[in-house]
Amino acid sequence: MIQRFLHAGTEFGRRLRLVAADQWSAPTPCADWNVRQLVNHVTRGNLNYIALLHGASAGDFRHLRDADALGTDPVAAYTASLTETAAAFSTPGALERLVDYPLGRIRGAQALAVRTTDTVIHTWDLARATGTDEALDADLVTWITTHLETIYADLAETPISAESTHRFFASPHGTPDPSPQGLLLHRMGRST
Repeated sequence: MIQRFLHAGTEFGRRLRLVAADQWSAPTPCADWNVRQLVNHVTRGNLNYIALLHGASAGDFRHLRDADALGTDPVAAYTASLTETAAAFSTPGALERLVDYPLGRIRGAQALAVRTTDTVIHTWDLARATGTDEALDADLVTWITTHLETIYADLAETPISAESTHRFFASPHGTPDPSPQGLLLHRMGRST
């Protein structure tokens, strides 16, 4: 589970290292974010998940959601957050610990699965925004697709619920590309 998260994070980091100086303000498939805001979301998300493991509340998570985590070196900040998150979830008992995730109280293992999924989808967002390789790791796509219901089980809102308000997850639109990656991205509200 930790290795899967690290692999997803490494894939994001690979695209991050290709961001050109003039691309930080470029728009992304996430309508509210430019490239810097997207990278901050992923980096800050990592740090917020660590905080959840240490007893932070859902309110703390939401309060810090958009706080700057990148400083003057976004690549270094992201890389450190990835390493720190893996270390936090590797501590004894972390995967069994109950955390106060904003969409419901869940165990650490489920929180890490949500974090991994979010990272994979935002890898595509970053690649699309910067014109780099959009192909997601096929094993990660298969894992997410196979476990989607378990990943988001019992959360107040999910990308797979017909009753979703789509406050936290983009709604599917358009016709999906029939590839496994295309179908997953469509389900997660992306147009390929």
